[in-house]
Amino acid sequence: MRSGNGDNTQSFSISSIITFFILSSATLFADEYLISYRSVIQDTIIYNETLTVSHAMQKCQQNNFLNEEALLLPVKKSKDLKEIILQNYEEFLEYLQKSGMKVEHTQETRNSINHSTTRLTFQTHCFKVDFNDNFVTIAPLK
Repeated sequence: MRSGNGDNTQSFSISSIITFFILSSATLFADEYLISYRSVIQDTIIYNETLTVSHAMQKCQQNNFLNEEALLLPVKKSKDLKEIILQNYEEFLEYLQKSGMKVEHTQETRNSINHSTTRLTFQTHCFKVDFNDNFVTIAPLK
C-alpha cells in the first residue's frame, strides 16, 4: 500500500512482520534437546570424553530464545543430532566454549616430573533444535 506521499512504507513493514513471524515460528516448532559434555585431559592426552545428546522428555523450563547465539551445522545424510554434531565436532566444541564451558586445570610435580589434568565440563543445558533440508539450527534456551 502507498501512503499519502507515495512511499511504500506500509507494505515494507508488513513484509517485515511476515518475515519475522516465519523466522519466529520455526523456533516455536523446533524440538528441544538436552546436551552435556565432559572431557578429562591428563598430560596432554585425552583420558575420557563424553558427549551426551538426548531428546527432552518434557518441555524445558526456560523459554527465552536468543537468535544471535544460534549455531548452524550442515546436514549431510542423517537427521540424528548426535551424528550431525560428531561430523562437525570442532565447530561444536568452539560453540560450547563460547556458551559457558567450565575449565578446571591442576598441575603438580612428582619425582621431578610435571603432571597436569584439565577438565572441561558443559553441564546439561536445554537447546532448541530445528532441522532443515541442508542444515540444523542449534540455539540455547536461557
